[in-house]
Amino acid sequence: MADIERHEYEVLNEIARDSRVTQATLSQRLGIAVGSVNWYIKRLVSRGWVKVSHLNRTRLQYDLTPEGMAVFAERALQYAKDSLRVYQSFRQQAKAVVARLKAEGVSRVHLDGEDEIMDILRLTCIEAGLSLDASSDAVVLRHEQDGYRVIAPAAVNEAVQPQNGQG
Repeated sequence: MADIERHEYEVLNEIARDSRVTQATLSQRLGIAVGSVNWYIKRLVSRGWVKVSHLNRTRLQYDLTPEGMAVFAERALQYAKDSLRVYQSFRQQAKAVVARLKAEGVSRVHLDGEDEIMDILRLTCIEAGLSLDASSDAVVLRHEQDGYRVIAPAAVNEAVQPQNGQG
């Protein structure tokens, strides 16, 4: 994959969305100085990833070149692959936690948290037939760091960590 900095990718992304975007708008959207935006655009032009054309005396248009589009698409694909790896890791962990709870006779759980990682666990519980309980006297499941934590009422806490160290 081409060596590309985060801000370079963000500039490419914004140009892909709107070729008539101004440097001031890019500065606002990306939270970086206009001078930095200008530097990144010049760098992208020198790499052959962006072409600049004049719309009129004061307006510029930025277009991704075929090479720039390839880099942009490659980076987006890598992001998707990385996201899928993270999802699969948490999905495996969720399945392991739910299987262990079912083997121990647990039929209802309370999910403590509202984020994408907990959504994976929520769907896994539903798929496995565990009831989701709003009361905290059920077994409580929460996401902590790189794993899920099982908190059984009046039982010892046990953390479930990822097997491959990714998360």
